[in-house]
Amino acid sequence: MHWLWPRLLSVQRACWLVWGGAALLMATAAQLQAAAPPAASREPLNILLLYADDWRHDTLGVAGNPVVRTPCLDRLAAGGVRFARNCVTTSICGVSRANLLTGQTMSRNGCRGFSRFNTPWAETYPGLLRAAGYHVGHVGKWHNGLFPAERYDFGRSYHGKHWCQRADGSPVHVTQRNEEDALEFLATRPDDKPFCLTVAFFATHAEDHNPEQYLPQPGSLSLYEDAFVEPPTNATSDSWERLPRFFDAQNEGRNRWTWRFDEPDKYQRMMKNYYRLATEVDAVCGRLVEELRRQGELQRTLVIFTTDNGYYHGEHGLADKWYPHQESIRVPLILLDPRLPDDRRGDVSDALTLSIDLAPTMLAAAGHDAPAGMQGEDLAPLYLTSEAADWRHDFFYEHPTIRSKDFIPASEALVERDWKYFYWPAHGVEQLFHLADDPLEEKDLVNDPRHAKRLQTMRTRFAELKAAAR
Repeated sequence: MHWLWPRLLSVQRACWLVWGGAALLMATAAQLQAAAPPAASREPLNILLLYADDWRHDTLGVAGNPVVRTPCLDRLAAGGVRFARNCVTTSICGVSRANLLTGQTMSRNGCRGFSRFNTPWAETYPGLLRAAGYHVGHVGKWHNGLFPAERYDFGRSYHGKHWCQRADGSPVHVTQRNEEDALEFLATRPDDKPFCLTVAFFATHAEDHNPEQYLPQPGSLSLYEDAFVEPPTNATSDSWERLPRFFDAQNEGRNRWTWRFDEPDKYQRMMKNYYRLATEVDAVCGRLVEELRRQGELQRTLVIFTTDNGYYHGEHGLADKWYPHQESIRVPLILLDPRLPDDRRGDVSDALTLSIDLAPTMLAAAGHDAPAGMQGEDLAPLYLTSEAADWRHDFFYEHPTIRSKDFIPASEALVERDWKYFYWPAHGVEQLFHLADDPLEEKDLVNDPRHAKRLQTMRTRFAELKAAAR
């Protein structure tokens, strides 16, 4: 058992960061205010993208979650800006990562699962930044075909298990390896070049073929031991029965629900371990931000925290993601930007932002124009200007069929602030929800004659955005 000691020591450090990280990041806003040079004299910013997995918008203390503790990310939000309505345009690991890299939707970049995308590498954010002189790194999960290590100055790809191996063969938790590799990048990067590092965590993704699903580090097991995780109000058999009729026992979302959530005690065990994984990621984020501060680079770095897709915690009788419900498509987004005006720090933006916005945002922070093919928008005007930006009011959501229409059926949607239109193309089924009155998406109004005009308007707009996406 001697090999376990490095794990325990790593977890002790992680737990110190969870409880001590809040104080560590407390100074972030003040340090940025004092150290940031005037906007006119700025050089291109470094970029640190903290990219977690299967983590929906409200798995954050600062977002009001009553159980999970994320003190480091909460402090990041206190010193930066949090986007409360941020969404993905496709809610699945591989496609969402392709959308992030390309700033394009699935329809345009051509990735329909876990393979390579069609967009030229020279038009992705890491390709463009490296060509512009950045030292570019990626550590952790890839999930877009064979990892192109030759396209990075520092590249290490791994995912799939919570316990894995270092390069020397020694055992390590995947989140700890994410931390070690990211710190190595920061320690070995050249001093005369700006950098861009993507830290692609595997957590909080389940280890799908392990009956325990979520395997946190031993030192985290005392976290949430006495907590009670309240199941969602629509994690019921009635909610499952309200889904379209083609949702049955063959559906993979229902299948995974039986792995995780079909018994009360199992629900508690699974959710607590899921939250423990989240808190471990939070601790690593705090450690990396502190390393930037220690190196004197924090005031020259755009730090972004987000995730690849949302996650059902039993809502609608489902697990995982894929479909257009709010639980599946809404993800956290926090930006710590040294250009942020002092009076905007801690702001919570209500703008409808998307995963495809991050590539153009990072390129703009580097002083680089986005390629014409990118469909996202630079987010900086939303928080760097005093005037309200002319911003999107809706977007087109899409997801491919995975394996078969019974396993994971294709889905599409028009998403607005107060309304949402679903279309299930493999089954020719429509749904309509009034989010303002029905945020849990339980009351399908598609056959309500009182909303016939609204339905027709949304069908028309849906067709326009679907065509534009392609």
